[in-house]
Amino acid sequence: MQPEGHHLIGRTITQGSGAPITALNPATGESLTPTWSASTLNDVDTACRLAEEALDTYRETSLEDRARFLETVAEEIDALGDALTERAVAESGLPEARIQGERGRTCNQLRLFARVVRDGNWLDARIDPAQPERAPMPRPDLRQRSIALGPVAVFGASNFPLAFSVAGGDTASALAAGCPVVVKAHNAHPGTCELIGRAIATAVNRCNLPEGVFSLLYDADTEVGQALVSHPAIKAAGFTGSRKGGLALWNLAHTRAEPIPFYAEMSSINPVFVLPEALEARTKALAEGFVGSLNMGAGQFCTSPGLLIAREGPALNRFIEHAAQALKEQPAHTMLTPGIHKSYEQGAAALAGHPNVREIAHGETTSAPNACKPRLFITRAEAVLNDRALQEEVFGASSLIVECASQEEMHSLARALEGQLTATLQMDEADHDDAAKLLPTLERRAGRVMANGWPTGVEVCDAMVHGGPFPSTSDSRTTSVGTKAIERFLRPVCYQDIPDALLPTALREGNPLSLTRLVDGQRAR
Repeated sequence: MQPEGHHLIGRTITQGSGAPITALNPATGESLTPTWSASTLNDVDTACRLAEEALDTYRETSLEDRARFLETVAEEIDALGDALTERAVAESGLPEARIQGERGRTCNQLRLFARVVRDGNWLDARIDPAQPERAPMPRPDLRQRSIALGPVAVFGASNFPLAFSVAGGDTASALAAGCPVVVKAHNAHPGTCELIGRAIATAVNRCNLPEGVFSLLYDADTEVGQALVSHPAIKAAGFTGSRKGGLALWNLAHTRAEPIPFYAEMSSINPVFVLPEALEARTKALAEGFVGSLNMGAGQFCTSPGLLIAREGPALNRFIEHAAQALKEQPAHTMLTPGIHKSYEQGAAALAGHPNVREIAHGETTSAPNACKPRLFITRAEAVLNDRALQEEVFGASSLIVECASQEEMHSLARALEGQLTATLQMDEADHDDAAKLLPTLERRAGRVMANGWPTGVEVCDAMVHGGPFPSTSDSRTTSVGTKAIERFLRPVCYQDIPDALLPTALREGNPLSLTRLVDGQRAR
């Protein structure tokens, strides 16, 4: 299968009639075929209304049928074979091994949510039986479950053409919750989006689901995305991208006649705190691990370590020497788009030109188009404390080392940081007292706190949190990775004195789904 320049609006495969959209190979600068045309506002309306029509049928599919649908999507993505890998590599400039790994993560994530759906605990079934004899007031029969919010808009991300795009975490968790999904494709990889979209559409047909369960739209600028978030049928949205774009859409979502949840992942510099004993004992290993992490994938991860904080002194000086040497040997990698490359160059140039920042080293240079030369800078804690611009994310292989005069200054810097997706402690056992003092602050600043690792890499599992306080995300109560992500697209409903025959299956007296339910305050099957 090859992309054909089509949109998917329910079961209708069509071509848009808006402005043209052409894919680009960022590694060569070549244009790729075919050409897409942007969706129209009428396409947006049709897709959203089809999703609304599908909602009540889809959200009440059996747990087994919905789980099987998610597994079928994974099967169809696997069935795309080499065509998907080749197209994703061409559109992203990412190596084949990375795309293969991301494809596996995408399919495994769908299968993980299938397990979650079958388990049924996400329904959070609660029952407080009637107590007609209770004095002074009888208690009615009260039962609660979680239901799907409604149709969800999903915006594909540039840096993960599979795992955070058409069939990525937002789509998988929304479909698992029982929400139809309308996806806006990302123009960095329109062909990849179409191939994945066709896989989902095929799964919808194979599982005999309503056509509005899934649609895929294209946007040449911002009109379609804005219309999607503004459409009255849409009840929530998921977004991964820039702070500017996320805040613009967040504002639309919250100024509608009916405001809706808007889950945006936007900006994070993922501070790494290197504590004194670890720095002294593992200087070279830490430096090499740090440089490897910051240049992984040209630094185009939302969890790339953009800030490293340590005490000044001989150990830090040695660390800097090792890091500089390691960085000089790092190759330049192709960035995802010319626009992302331009932004990286501007961000790195701003750091290089800052009066309180000094460049330590840079990686290999190349004449290849859109190549990211990794760069490492250094400043002092007081400069970061006095200038919030030094906390701004530079999306790419760039990082800033911050020298602290004391542990107290390190703690002050931790308290002054914006919200983050991650915060890392590099520590040895003798550093535990310092780490214990930092941990409460880091818990307030980040969604994931780790020890003796590097933030790049996000495991998809039950315990993972990929979220955090603003501006890392727009809602610090949620995660976009891991099984808890399903909760973003659910809301509780209470049923009072509803006859058993009319109750949702999850709440009926005989517990036909064999769920673990909270019955009169006790967990029971």
